[in-house]
Amino acid sequence: MAQATDDRSDSQQVIAEIRELKQEVERFNQKFDNYQKATQWVVQLAFSLIAAATVTVIVSTVLGR
Repeated sequence: MAQATDDRSDSQQVIAEIRELKQEVERFNQKFDNYQKATQWVVQLAFSLIAAATVTVIVSTVLGR
């Protein structure tokens, strides 16, 4: 009888730990998603700045002649 109680307690503890790990994974996934979106935004900004600088150089070269 005591063995069954210990097994049930162990099972409940394992289930609680699995739930906690699941929550941690969900939080990690949210953080990773935010990081990925921020990185994508920075890359788009960098390309926009490079494109604007390129257009500025080309226009100033053409109009400078």
